[in-house]
Amino acid sequence: MRLSRWHAHGNVYIVHEGAADAVDAAGTDGVLEVLAVDGDDVTIGILNTDGSRAEMSGNGTRIAAAWLMERTGSRVARVHVGPRTVEVRRLPDGLYESQLGQVAVGPQQTVAGVRVTPVSVGNPHAVVLADPERIAELGPLLETHPCFPERTNVQVARVDGPGEVTARVWERGVGETSASGTSAIAVAAATHRGGEVVVHFPGGDLGVRLAAGRAWLTGPAEPVEESPASRDEADTSA
Repeated sequence: MRLSRWHAHGNVYIVHEGAADAVDAAGTDGVLEVLAVDGDDVTIGILNTDGSRAEMSGNGTRIAAAWLMERTGSRVARVHVGPRTVEVRRLPDGLYESQLGQVAVGPQQTVAGVRVTPVSVGNPHAVVLADPERIAELGPLLETHPCFPERTNVQVARVDGPGEVTARVWERGVGETSASGTSAIAVAAATHRGGEVVVHFPGGDLGVRLAAGRAWLTGPAEPVEESPASRDEADTSA
């Protein structure tokens, strides 16, 4: 089976053609299993670095779409993951816009003495309005708290102004990551009623558009440059 490495603002995923339970994901944010390809449609599974499975990934689905578009030459792809279909189109500036579907914001609650806004983007999130520098403290505290039986992704965010938020992310099953697509949506939905929001992560900015309970995400996706030896190893991997 072939594999390649892609990234979105430093959020690195291995794209693996076929089941990937035995793939070493160390040093990455996970593995995207390419389970089926049919024209402009690709069905994937998502593995975290700790071997657990994720229901959704904004950056991961965008990477899977970009990987498919590189093969087909198309400017549109549909990524099927679990019950959701993410439609992605390549924009003239080389970025990608994804339509990720419904977003649900729950009522605020206090967890371990921290005020949290739960958000679902097909996967669970806990958004905290505080200094983003507190991510190393609050991320592991909330990820495994009994209030979240399936664990949760954690975002610590600061609203900089209308349509602008700075955040850091503690990703479930991974730890802190440089950027996260569904986290960008969760932060935008927890802090804004709708419209366009730019979310600043350490790895770079992601654009979110919220309308009628649905979310669109705009950001980059590109292959990781590898040495010839690494490419030869990928070509012969199983």
